[in-house]
Amino acid sequence: MRQALEDPALLGASLEGSSWAGWRVLLIAAMGEPLTRSERKVFARFTGREREPGRRIEEAAFIVGRRGGKDRAASTLATYIAGLCDHSDVLARGERGVVVCIGPDQRQARISLDYVTAAFEATPLLAQLIANRTADALELTNRIIVEVRAASFRRIRGVTAVAVIASEAAFWMDAESSVNPDTEILNAVRPALATTGGPLVLISSPYARRGELWNIYRQHHGPDGDPLILVAHGASRDLNPTLPQRVVDRALERDPAAARAEYLAEFRSDVETFISRDAIEAITSRGVRERAPLSGLSYAGFVDPSGGSADSMTLAIAHKEGERALLDCVREVRPPFSPDAVVREFADTLRYYRVATVRGDRYAGEWPRERFRVHGIEYRPADKPKSDLYRDLLPAVNSGLVDLLDHERLTAQLTALERRSARSGRDSIDHPPGGRDDLANCVAGVLVTALRKPRFEPQCETGLPIFG
Repeated sequence: MRQALEDPALLGASLEGSSWAGWRVLLIAAMGEPLTRSERKVFARFTGREREPGRRIEEAAFIVGRRGGKDRAASTLATYIAGLCDHSDVLARGERGVVVCIGPDQRQARISLDYVTAAFEATPLLAQLIANRTADALELTNRIIVEVRAASFRRIRGVTAVAVIASEAAFWMDAESSVNPDTEILNAVRPALATTGGPLVLISSPYARRGELWNIYRQHHGPDGDPLILVAHGASRDLNPTLPQRVVDRALERDPAAARAEYLAEFRSDVETFISRDAIEAITSRGVRERAPLSGLSYAGFVDPSGGSADSMTLAIAHKEGERALLDCVREVRPPFSPDAVVREFADTLRYYRVATVRGDRYAGEWPRERFRVHGIEYRPADKPKSDLYRDLLPAVNSGLVDLLDHERLTAQLTALERRSARSGRDSIDHPPGGRDDLANCVAGVLVTALRKPRFEPQCETGLPIFG
């Protein structure tokens, strides 16, 4: 690695100059190469360890603030492993090895591939290795493929990986399948590295004090960590001194808690998990996907509207039995869709449950009232914002006063909710960055509404409850 970073015909231009000195030290040490005396001081500053591993690491976590050069450093490492390392002894005849670059989504993952491609194309020697470039992969003539994948454990299996480089692992979200996507993804990639012995490298800004990145930092940063699990931790300007200090200062003025995480690389102490997975599983009726309406019961409905281009539009229906609220039905229509068509579909479902009045997000404007009114349903804005609805839901969840359907996306969204402490002292509850809570919002709304309703209500002649 040292030779490659010093040779203009190889990677000499990738991390050139004094501003990249910290990254060069970390990558050289990660590849098991010795450091000089002055480099060991830099190494100790970021890792809390006096000496380098002396062997190529098995796993590494580089926890660095935003604009700290993470993408470029990750792509340099991927280029080195893919183009300048010999993997013939760990690949079977005819087998191709893969350097897997994982990002929070496919678009962000492709940023790494663009950097890697540029590094290969920058010098004639490395350019000779390029066999083909597609949107998601760079194929090399040495039987290695650099491939980018979005953060989903279902998309990681089935490859022989010679290295896995995971970008922004603290921000992986997969509301479709998992409430712990980072754990499941890393559990899926480690077997892919088992036969090659390749490294698993996480390069990310920090976020909350939970998840795999936090666990690796807590267990292995400093002198007591596993020597072959390298954890480096540095602020943005520590590893990219060209970043203007005024950018950091202004961010700290606007939002100190967020800026300290983004630029000073401090794990946030003001963000906590709102509802535990154990609490949600305890109130979920396994195998029950939906409950049919029963005569004599009064049902409540709640809608989270959407314009059809970005967010899902969701509907939840529930009723009360004794002191408990039971979730009966959830509907989600993902974009793109026609809002009018979804309103018509939801109105049919509401009438099926004899719901004449539905509540919903007050910030959606006038159009939900108008469109639902066309289909014979009255739309009333919710009395409280969703953060307050979540807050009201929590004691009912913890005391077992609600019963949920077996719905994977709903479980994922509820357990991903975060409680944030604001400077004003008032907490807010919302989805994490990059996450969704469309289902969680309408389910919280309908359960809180149902808990306030009487179990039985007088019926009008049409069969619809008089009280909406």
